[in-house]
Amino acid sequence: MAAKIKKGDKVIVLAGKDKGSTGEVTKIVTETGRAFVAGVNMIKRHTKPTQFDPGGIKEKEASLHLSNLAIVDPKTGKATRVGFKFLEDGKKVRFAKKSGEVIDG
Repeated sequence: MAAKIKKGDKVIVLAGKDKGSTGEVTKIVTETGRAFVAGVNMIKRHTKPTQFDPGGIKEKEASLHLSNLAIVDPKTGKATRVGFKFLEDGKKVRFAKKSGEVIDG
């Protein structure tokens, strides 16, 4: 099945503690259906000192489930669902269902 959300997409969070915040997808984990979004769902990780790293409390992004994310419509800037269609040259592209704007292609 084709992916509705891909790495590099601008998304908005629909549910959870960061509801309403936007960011860019940095990583997708297809096995678990989760995504990492830059600057969203930040957690604190207590790391042990190593030879190269002084350790301490570090902030990093935690993953979000794909069902809690929606693509930002390129035209309106609001959350939209994603559809697929074929262009005249036979290329399959994603499009925003709200505005009909092509997302990639």
